[in-house]
Amino acid sequence: MGGIIIYTRVFAPLRNETFHSVADINTAIRELLEKHNDMSFRGREYSRRSLFLEVESRELMPLPEKRYEIKRYAQATVHKNSHIYLGRDKHYYSVHYRHIGKQVKLVYTDSIVEVYHKHERLAVHRRNRKRYGYTTLAGHMPSHHRFVSEWSSERFIAWAGNIGESCQGYIMAILDKKQHPEQSYKSCLGVLHLAKKYGRDRLDNACRRATEYGAYNYNMVERILKKGWDKLDEDTDENLEMPEHQNIRGGKYYE
Repeated sequence: MGGIIIYTRVFAPLRNETFHSVADINTAIRELLEKHNDMSFRGREYSRRSLFLEVESRELMPLPEKRYEIKRYAQATVHKNSHIYLGRDKHYYSVHYRHIGKQVKLVYTDSIVEVYHKHERLAVHRRNRKRYGYTTLAGHMPSHHRFVSEWSSERFIAWAGNIGESCQGYIMAILDKKQHPEQSYKSCLGVLHLAKKYGRDRLDNACRRATEYGAYNYNMVERILKKGWDKLDEDTDENLEMPEHQNIRGGKYYE
């Protein structure tokens, strides 16, 4: 019924009017809507506006100061470098070093990330979506180590970027495939140090070839370099010895 009344009193009177802007039609609608709100109910001495001002307006509560945000949840472990990893953003957040090793619950919204352990809030940070970045509070770190560990995802990615695009992509893939950052750091460090022995160009080519094999570890890159596979043309691939890694069963599997 309310929709019919609004159509009759507000929209129907405008059906033959011509408007040249949204602002003009909104002004016309507003004038008719105000008139509608001031009209008394049939058989009553009060209008919609007077009823609102006398009864409903007193029951209104102010809007919350903070805008409502949907909360999401995740599980994490406080790593040895006093940080947890939010996989959705691939970002690290600091937690006090006393909690290293603890399994924690992450509660995050579009603007903040909270870290809880057994219903106790251990840390709260403004959410940061920088991939492989660190959000660190100095007070969370031990006195002898007031910043992120010398080994960090950001450092390895930047280091690999100085070697080449293929190397950087390979290092990022290693970081993505490991559940905990410490598990990937030694592999990253080993791969990057190969540049000292074989040079940047060869290492970058080796990373490209290892990516084609789908093998993301130090041993594979080192083997490619030792065998000289990084220097071979694409057409010679079919004559290469098949690299050993966990995704290849070998001929004996089918005997």
